Amino acid sequence: GPEVRSGDVPRPIQLKEGQEFKFTIRRGVSTEDTVSVNYDDFVNDVEVGDILLVDGGMMSLAVKSKTKDLVTCVVVDGGELKSRRHLNVRGKSATLPSITDKDWEDIKFGVDNQVDFYAVSFVKDAKVVHELKDYLKGCNADIHVIVKIESADSIPNLHSIISASDGAMVARGDLGAELPIEEVPLLQEDIIRRCRDMHKPVIVATNMLESMINHPTPTRAEVSDIAIAVREGADAIMLSGETAHGKYPIKAAKVMYTVALRTESSLPLNVMPPVRFNAYKSHMGEMFAFHSTTMANTLNTPIVVFTRTGSMAILLSHYRPSSSIFAFTNEERIKQRLALYQGVIPIYMQFSDDAEETFSRALKLLTGKDLVEEGEFITLVQSGAQPIWRRESTHHIQVRKVEL
Repeated sequence: GPEVRSGDVPRPIQLKEGQEFKFTIRRGVSTEDTVSVNYDDFVNDVEVGDILLVDGGMMSLAVKSKTKDLVTCVVVDGGELKSRRHLNVRGKSATLPSITDKDWEDIKFGVDNQVDFYAVSFVKDAKVVHELKDYLKGCNADIHVIVKIESADSIPNLHSIISASDGAMVARGDLGAELPIEEVPLLQEDIIRRCRDMHKPVIVATNMLESMINHPTPTRAEVSDIAIAVREGADAIMLSGETAHGKYPIKAAKVMYTVALRTESSLPLNVMPPVRFNAYKSHMGEMFAFHSTTMANTLNTPIVVFTRTGSMAILLSHYRPSSSIFAFTNEERIKQRLALYQGVIPIYMQFSDDAEETFSRALKLLTGKDLVEEGEFITLVQSGAQPIWRRESTHHIQVRKVEL
């Protein structure tokens, strides 16, 4: 996507308030007072008086003057400038194409190497999503597209952008730089709700454990931030700088995991999941997932689902059952994809023509990994939309006791 970044620096540069600092479109420049940017039209996009934000506002500079290849600024809020920091102008979007020539090279590399997802930055409308999906379809590539909501331009088009995508990321850093910062928590909640309504996975990202880049323990506010994202219904929460260049990447990941797990365990147990009215109009799959979840919640059992496409596991995740969803699939790509959905533990296993033999192998695998215990009850689910052993349109729910 259209991201503008500073160039590489051999060591971090300290920017101090009132200091003059320059950005140049000449490549490979790195001195104490000048660094390169990766975007040739950068000089044309900024005007004298603009506020240039570094890393979503962690530092800011006021544009003082410019020439054909140089932008001179005065540091307003200082800090440490490291390599390849994101740059944007408050209240403006870069005129870069949504997918650059370099992006197309990277996309082709991803197709050749069978990546699972592409994340598209600074999505302004659904057009770029359709463009990328059309390209992938032409390549016969089964790769999902995640939209990063981080631009003020995307907010009026949220519904169409999310609808066109396979999932969304709430990229709060740049969103808070382009919009009033007090709007970010409200937008996070709104984006999560929209994704839930459209059965799309949603990731909350940026600054979740920012202090752990340099410190071994998080602030209590950061812990609350993780818990809020989980309670609002996010499918996934994401670290970036904390693990990319932080001093304590493993500790940060452990904090994220333990806080999310504890928060999930405290969520109120509703036997009946929230009703989506369209489930009772024409969508048999949704009705089936709703009642499967209700049964599993009532009996307090985990769900075991067999799926070739992942669709039923995704629907079950949407209704947020109180126990785990063990999704068995014979497609490696589906296993990778399902890892993004809340509550789903995807497991790759070849299916045989004998349903009972496959069920038995699945239960042995689960007990072998201590995921279920012998004597425990499970809710076993198979959709009739993509039947594996049953006739089409014959949906299947069983409650079974694990007996080996």
